[in-house]
Amino acid sequence: MAGRVYVNNQKAYKAGQQIRADVQIYIKKTLDYVSRGGTKLFHALKTFGISTAGLTALDVGASTGGFTDCLIQNKAGKVYALDVGHGQMDYRLSLDQRVYLM
Repeated sequence: MAGRVYVNNQKAYKAGQQIRADVQIYIKKTLDYVSRGGTKLFHALKTFGISTAGLTALDVGASTGGFTDCLIQNKAGKVYALDVGHGQMDYRLSLDQRVYLM
């Protein structure tokens, strides 16, 4: 679990956790990227002090585009998003002129 679900102000640790009907459930803020992969890449870029500004990048196994999203939000010039699957890329990213789907 991503640690975003709370039951009565307590973090839920199991997806199959049974709860009563009268409890308060809320989901902590949405992700900054289209998948958790983007969050992981962001932390790596930050930890190692890597700037992607103006760079051309290749996202191998792009899927929904978490890495691609992170790179674009961090000012990459172009991202070639490569995947064997079709129709998986986030729609917003698929329309971005800096993203080249392959």
